[in-house]
Amino acid sequence: MKTSLFDFTLPESHIASAPAYPRDSSRMLVVGDALQDKNIGELTDFLRAGDVLVFNDTKVIPARLLGMRNNARIEILLHKKISANEWQCFAKPAKKLRTHDMVAFSSDFSAQVQQKYDDGQVLLEFDYPENIFQQKLEKYGSMPLPPYIERNRKADNSDNSNYQTIYARNSGSVAAPTAGLHFTEKLLAAIDAKGVKRVHITLHVGGGTFLPVKTDDTSEHKMHSEYAEISKETAELINAAKKAGRLVIAVGTTSLRTLESAADEYGILQEFAGETDIFITPGYKFKIVDALLTNFHLPKSTLFMLVSALMGLEKMQEAYAHAIKNNYRFYSYGDACLLLGQNNSKA
Repeated sequence: MKTSLFDFTLPESHIASAPAYPRDSSRMLVVGDALQDKNIGELTDFLRAGDVLVFNDTKVIPARLLGMRNNARIEILLHKKISANEWQCFAKPAKKLRTHDMVAFSSDFSAQVQQKYDDGQVLLEFDYPENIFQQKLEKYGSMPLPPYIERNRKADNSDNSNYQTIYARNSGSVAAPTAGLHFTEKLLAAIDAKGVKRVHITLHVGGGTFLPVKTDDTSEHKMHSEYAEISKETAELINAAKKAGRLVIAVGTTSLRTLESAADEYGILQEFAGETDIFITPGYKFKIVDALLTNFHLPKSTLFMLVSALMGLEKMQEAYAHAIKNNYRFYSYGDACLLLGQNNSKA
């Protein structure tokens, strides 16, 4: 498909640079047979006892580092853990770095360039035990806010909690699974009271999340890979719910991509631990996910393509036009969008 089909014009004023407070005060556009303007606190109105909400419990690390290579200032964004001591990273400006260069982030924290790639990435080696590396990252790193937020402001102390879900527990992401940022203990309690089951999977979100699709045709785009896990117990619970006719609602595109990556050809969810680079575009047949809670996404992004696959491109174009007209807040700190899959609009 032509990438241009997924383009739209978004006023800069619609891009949220700070989250709603409290978290569960965000607006929620429900997309089904019709468009409904709701609040995230009304999510339970669209859920039934026995349905399953699937959350990504990954935890964002302070992945942005500022360092020096001799007299050159270098900005590093940890992207993907390759081994115990090696990280694939985005570097700015990457042209200032050569193989074997040392990048110093402080007098007691540095890394060596092991390899350079053609796309502005480098492989850095941090020669520290894991616990020491984590301590230094917490001390010298900052939260990796998306580029469209950083254009307006730098990360501050409030982002340490704001850019993290309340149920985050498995460290490894360099971007938040942002649909989960809307949840509070109060909202989770309301979900439990409804009889909805809550389960967790893990997908460590990589920096490639922010990379635009630069090819003219979606078939030519190479998706970044990310590490994901689904336990045997979680897979069995979801399979039982599907068999009983209950809905599986993914909280965020990362949860959706993990679930669809782990489904076999018969639509049975399997225990999973490994890399996924699944790229979902219109025409994809969903095996597990019936509905999706997500935020509003970038034009021509893989995520807008994914939601268009679930709901249909025309429906999502209509929904986004409505959201823009009605001043919904877009992107990571923005409002929510509940997509009731094309066969489940009356859930």
